[in-house]
Amino acid sequence: GTADRTIRFWSTATQAAIGAFDTGSQVCNLAWSRTSNELVSTHGYSQNQIIVWRLPGMTKLATLTGHTLRVLYLAVSPDGQTICTGAGDETLRFWGVFPPPRSGGNSRGSPWPSVR
Repeated sequence: GTADRTIRFWSTATQAAIGAFDTGSQVCNLAWSRTSNELVSTHGYSQNQIIVWRLPGMTKLATLTGHTLRVLYLAVSPDGQTICTGAGDETLRFWGVFPPPRSGGNSRGSPWPSVR
């Protein structure tokens, strides 16, 4: 994903490519939701953004902006609802992006506002 701006999916069982999606900018990180069929990607040149995707089909759910340089770091909170991103602009940002578990799990929720 760095030079070709593409997120690629592969079958580990057959070792065959099963999908490729052009994101429009350099792909820096990927993280899967623990609570839903969603994926978050962080990007560098030229957009410096975070995108939340719904799977299958890679439907864009949200585009998060605020970093002014490449988004280099991505971590998911223990409750699976919040992500933290770090960029070359020397900022950390917290985003409430993933929904809570449908049943059981952490009932406290994320302290950060949701993007939905």
